[in-house]
Amino acid sequence: MSKNTLHVLMGIYLVLAGLAAFGLSFPFSNYITGAVAVVAGVLFFTHK
Repeated sequence: MSKNTLHVLMGIYLVLAGLAAFGLSFPFSNYITGAVAVVAGVLFFTHK
């Protein structure tokens, strides 16, 4: 995976978390936000 993919995933997470903080959400947003956070975290710690 490239570093750009990691940045895109982290950006998606931040946007979703920001929307949720303002009360704007959609069905299954908690699961999607959590999944994106886990994938971005794993890529962050395994990226060389």
